Amino acid sequence: MNAGPGTPKDTSAEARALQQVEAHHADMLRHLNGLVGLLTEAVEADGSGAAEGAQAALLDWCDKELVPHALAEEGPLYSGPHGTPEGKLLVDGMLAEHQVIVGLVDELRTAGGVAAAVAAGAIQRIFALHLDKENRLLMPFIVDAPGLSLARAIEGLHELVGEEAAHHHGQDQPRHQDLQ
Repeated sequence: MNAGPGTPKDTSAEARALQQVEAHHADMLRHLNGLVGLLTEAVEADGSGAAEGAQAALLDWCDKELVPHALAEEGPLYSGPHGTPEGKLLVDGMLAEHQVIVGLVDELRTAGGVAAAVAAGAIQRIFALHLDKENRLLMPFIVDAPGLSLARAIEGLHELVGEEAAHHHGQDQPRHQDLQ
């Protein structure tokens, strides 16, 4: 989201926003790693009931957390840098990664056994790579770019910073209702 021409940035708000998003990313990756580990272990143990339950739990998390997080990023977080010559190609690549992640979730939905574990592992790896790019490349670019504001881009969006941080950071801000 744009900070507005000539609008000075609140560097402490930008630093807090960066920290909130990075912390949420770390929490998401830890949770994903745990769910993928449970599915892999269940498949290796050849317990179809346990594997089906672990797969269902992973799909539930993907549907409620991972995909909404990706869709929320495509709005306010990506739109500002996408409108700059310096950020356009990076954002295009990250949008392509979102498509791959959604495709892998769909693949996981119909897979079983070893194929489900393979799809889950692919989701885990592409998501880890994607988060690394966001944390090391995209968000620092937004924080440093004149006219862009990470703090404004994430206001009130629990999909980007977690429920508690969104309520604390942007209590009076309307939620972005079109990001489902």
